[in-house]
Amino acid sequence: MVNLVEAQKPLLHFLVRRAGLRQHTVDVDGAGTVITFWVPKDKVPRDKPTVRDATTLDSKLPPPPAAKKKDRPAVVLVHGFAAEGIVTWQFQVGVLAKHYDVYVPDLLYFGGSTSPSSDRSPGFQAECLATALRKLGVGPCAVVGFSYGGMVSFKMAEAHPDLVRSLVVSGSVVAMTDSISEEALERIGVKSSAELLLPESVRGLKALLSIATYRKLWFPDRLHRDYLEVMFTNRKERAELLEGLVVSNKDATVPVLPQKILLLWGENDNIFNIELAKTMKEQLGEKTMLQSISKAGHLVHLERPCVYNRLLKEFLASVTAAETPKQ
Repeated sequence: MVNLVEAQKPLLHFLVRRAGLRQHTVDVDGAGTVITFWVPKDKVPRDKPTVRDATTLDSKLPPPPAAKKKDRPAVVLVHGFAAEGIVTWQFQVGVLAKHYDVYVPDLLYFGGSTSPSSDRSPGFQAECLATALRKLGVGPCAVVGFSYGGMVSFKMAEAHPDLVRSLVVSGSVVAMTDSISEEALERIGVKSSAELLLPESVRGLKALLSIATYRKLWFPDRLHRDYLEVMFTNRKERAELLEGLVVSNKDATVPVLPQKILLLWGENDNIFNIELAKTMKEQLGEKTMLQSISKAGHLVHLERPCVYNRLLKEFLASVTAAETPKQ
């Protein structure tokens, strides 16, 4: 029987290609760590299907292309835990690609991205993503991170301020501390993050969607089963990613970030609620602003895409205008 979720992928890929993006795989370290991307078609390296490690090819690797006047600002969209990149950002890619060079990676153990490393921390994800972006010739860029991808984005912004010029985060935290994790799990009514984010049954997936959305959505059980089969692969590695997220309260610190930051939130987010976002805004300082969207939950970019896209574009335009030299 045809998997309905798998069957719709060609249509989604067609629409993304119509927006000017192409699939590409980046070899991060020459040792088996690879990250799959959707990248602007004119930014795909033409010499090889995979970007090899500079230490492996030595001088054979061409230098990153020099910036051209016609180059557009780059935006990197970093997905969450329940879907790969292009599924997460399906309502944002086409809109943003009209004005920006859009890059949509699959984090390690999502899509075609993988690594032999045993490191499951968001910091390792951030380092691999930053390396891959640099190999693609991406300069200072805006990074948009959702949920798990927001935590990775915060890490990348902290470690690579020269690469991340601005940051947009939805439904996430700087670090998943013991107290934040325990409070969220208690509020939701589950025993562990894996129980919520790695459902094994139709009932579990329905519970996740019910918690993550403001509106109660209905899909046939078959569609839930097909989604579980296609989107929840690499279960062992993803369970380890969840274990690698939580840090003790005493070890958690709020970094001093130089970037302009937009916290773009669903007002009815049941996983990371709006009060948590308000606290985070105060902790991150004066360069951080918070905007909330009513009648939207954790999946704010999917529930209210038109409003989300408008606010996102306004922020990106303001950052670009502020950094464009006056003639």
